[in-house]
Amino acid sequence: MSFSENEIIEQLALTRGASTSLALATSEKKNEVLFSLAQLLLENSALIIAENERDLASISADDPMRDRLLLNSDRIINLSQSLHEVAKLTDPTGQTLSDKVIANGLKLTKISVPLGVVGVIFESRPNVTVDVAAICIRSGNAAILRGGSDAWHTNSILVQLIHRALISAGLSPDLIRLLPTDRKHVSTLLNAVKYVDVIIPRGSKALIQRVRRESLVPTIETGAGVCHTYVAKTADIAMAVSVVVNAKVSRPSVCNSLDTILLHESIVLDFLTKSANELVKYKVKIYADAISFKALADLNYPYLQKAEDADFGREFLDFACSIRVVQNLNEALLHIERYSSRHSEAIISSDESEANLFLASVDAAAVYWNASTRFTDGGVFELGAEVGISTQKLHARGPFGLEKLVTEKWVVKGNGQIR
Repeated sequence: MSFSENEIIEQLALTRGASTSLALATSEKKNEVLFSLAQLLLENSALIIAENERDLASISADDPMRDRLLLNSDRIINLSQSLHEVAKLTDPTGQTLSDKVIANGLKLTKISVPLGVVGVIFESRPNVTVDVAAICIRSGNAAILRGGSDAWHTNSILVQLIHRALISAGLSPDLIRLLPTDRKHVSTLLNAVKYVDVIIPRGSKALIQRVRRESLVPTIETGAGVCHTYVAKTADIAMAVSVVVNAKVSRPSVCNSLDTILLHESIVLDFLTKSANELVKYKVKIYADAISFKALADLNYPYLQKAEDADFGREFLDFACSIRVVQNLNEALLHIERYSSRHSEAIISSDESEANLFLASVDAAAVYWNASTRFTDGGVFELGAEVGISTQKLHARGPFGLEKLVTEKWVVKGNGQIR
């Protein structure tokens, strides 16, 4: 079904109008929606999987992006469980942030309130539909969702279930709206300053750049991750191999997966000899600089290519990564500063002072010492769920969870004071 711009604006206006009812809803009422949705997901698992298979039919079996789109029984169970986790979290709205009486007798109270209407533009991953709806509902925000065309059937059935949960709790289904996937409607959303309070893009670098360039609505960027792991001179090589392989192959299609390995020149052969045996099992294509290329060629690594400058600062989202050899920590830091998307960066080192210097120096939403970047996730950080990983500095940074979907309001009470 095709919609005109005016029809889309009318839909946005309906969501704006409904948003007040959710902002006024009790914490118990909001949780009622989440518990209902959690049960509906389990009861309709077969239907969700059937719709998901319609979307998957257009993606080849060996495409790593297929994993981003897949919703199977286990993932639906996890989604249902995550709703219960979100419900356990403290309601971030209605919190008293400041309370005082000033000299003229005015009582000033600063409280947390919902943002209002949150627009989220995302690609592929249909679990985002449930995650965003859940934390928006829990925080008293209405949501406008615009997913990708590759997940249309899955997103549609999920939103239908969300609407059923809202209605069962006596709330309007207009609170969560799924926009059609026509690209022209993205521009309508980005310019809807009367109806939308914030836009959060979650996806590719191209998507985020478009939103940053075109949006008149304030934006919070999430999604693109160019993640590095620096293996230092003092690294435990067995640990380094384990962490690097996990960061690259556990789910290569997600934003917290490893893109570039930085190796101290003194441990190149030792690390590559041991890691190549693991990476080759997953057919990881390596774009190597001159030193690492020679070492891997001598090891007869089969999926090897000489790196070009464009292979650094590249988000692979696949079984592929780049390698650069550096002389010291400072050179690693300079490389990260130049190429990082400021998402997640890691150092593997046995030198605490070196590690602390790395953690303090690197400008990223999450920095790691002796651990995989794959942990940057709202659920893992015990935030229940996330809208995405914010890579900017204003308002929210890192896993964008429930507690960041609020703003502030000053409530001023007097007895006739004038100025």
